Amino acid sequence: MLDYHVHLWPHQDRADPAEHRLEQLARYCERAAEQGVEEIALTEHFFRFRAGRAVVDRFWKDEPDPALRERVAAYFDHHATADLDDYVEAVLAARAAGLPVILGLEVDYYPGRMDAVARLLEGYPFDVLLGSVHWLGTWLFDDLDDPIAQSMWERRGTEETWRAYTEALEELAGTGAVDVLAHPDLAKVTGRRPPASLLDECHDRMASAAAASGLAAEISSAGWRKPAAEAYPAPGLLARFAERKVPVTTASDTHGVANLADRSADLAALARGAGYEHLRAFALRKGRDVPITSGPVTEVTAEPSPPR
Repeated sequence: MLDYHVHLWPHQDRADPAEHRLEQLARYCERAAEQGVEEIALTEHFFRFRAGRAVVDRFWKDEPDPALRERVAAYFDHHATADLDDYVEAVLAARAAGLPVILGLEVDYYPGRMDAVARLLEGYPFDVLLGSVHWLGTWLFDDLDDPIAQSMWERRGTEETWRAYTEALEELAGTGAVDVLAHPDLAKVTGRRPPASLLDECHDRMASAAAASGLAAEISSAGWRKPAAEAYPAPGLLARFAERKVPVTTASDTHGVANLADRSADLAALARGAGYEHLRAFALRKGRDVPITSGPVTEVTAEPSPPR
């Protein structure tokens, strides 16, 4: 099994560069091994890094509402404090020491700025880049602790939000800037779902976007820890991924060691139930298939992912 969505810092905390030492990463790997997970991808948020902020800051500076501009700027002031080079070096050092880790990032979708994001990241030896949609414009729609963010759900409405989210996911997939769609139906995070006909339409579009772009999709236990109360993706969306031969990874989306490899056996059962026999692992952004197993990860193919 794999855990391909692992963060170093608790979500609301500022990044502390002193924390990602070899000892910390060794604890992550010990926890993973206890849960039957043989390889983890360290995928800290792109917005944690000062270099990332410099590339994407126009997305809120162009916001006409001054209150929203200030709110997003304050978010980045709080979070964008780490050095990308230091992070990369720490993960590579852990791997050189024999820890079963690979180097990744979780990259949000920033409309009109993904080419610049890709140019920044192409100079680094990343193994896997997760693509996420957390922002709809300047609305951080999945911030469950922010009353203003949550009030936007009432203003925007569930159906409009799901349509906007699906369109953003399609656009992200089409950029070729990432390898895996993280928590692909994150729009359900608050438990709000549109009528069945619209939900089916959104699921069809998400699966088609992943297949057309040669992306993998993530099966994540994080949804069980949210009001959505089910894994990402929903059974209907996972079935559509399987029908379209979209490869899958498994993930906890942990922020810290506590939830690392969370419910990995349940994730394996979901994947098998949808007809999957393998997971997609990555090295230097090239995919390979590994069996869904509680034993050591054994490579069974060495074919790269389709070029994008």
